[in-house]
Amino acid sequence: MTQMTVLQAGDPFPSLTVALPGGRTLRLPEALAGRFGVVLYYRGAWCPYCNAQLRAFQRSLDSLADVDISVVALSVDDEATTLDLIARHDLRFPVGHSAAATALADATGAFVNLDPPYLQSTGFVLDPGGRVIVSVYSSGAIGRLVPQDVIGLVGYLREHGQAG
Repeated sequence: MTQMTVLQAGDPFPSLTVALPGGRTLRLPEALAGRFGVVLYYRGAWCPYCNAQLRAFQRSLDSLADVDISVVALSVDDEATTLDLIARHDLRFPVGHSAAATALADATGAFVNLDPPYLQSTGFVLDPGGRVIVSVYSSGAIGRLVPQDVIGLVGYLREHGQAG
């Protein structure tokens, strides 16, 4: 069995550069600094479960913003496929493309499908300092973060003085 890095609560989220459509980039976790963040790896635009998750986060975007939570998603999809996905679901949070599946797996412990290569659904909730609060790893199509759970978790942490 291969040794794998799995991010645990309290671990710093590794520094990653996310390619965004239009030649822009986003640095994680720096882009989320000062607020709670959700980082979603999704399998690809072809995955119905991923589409449902992304739509759910889009529908909840205002509720997430109300409690100071930002969302970033990324996959191995190319830029054109990602642009189509963003348009199809009117996604208003950053969605990265052309992710290097193996490099992300090495850095964060995400599971990877090798042929064809893509990331399995993985989600991280980060505190305002860029540390992992919770990590959700899936080895297949199901098992992923949902917006209501993230909102509830952040609310609980704030209520109990454990926020950031």
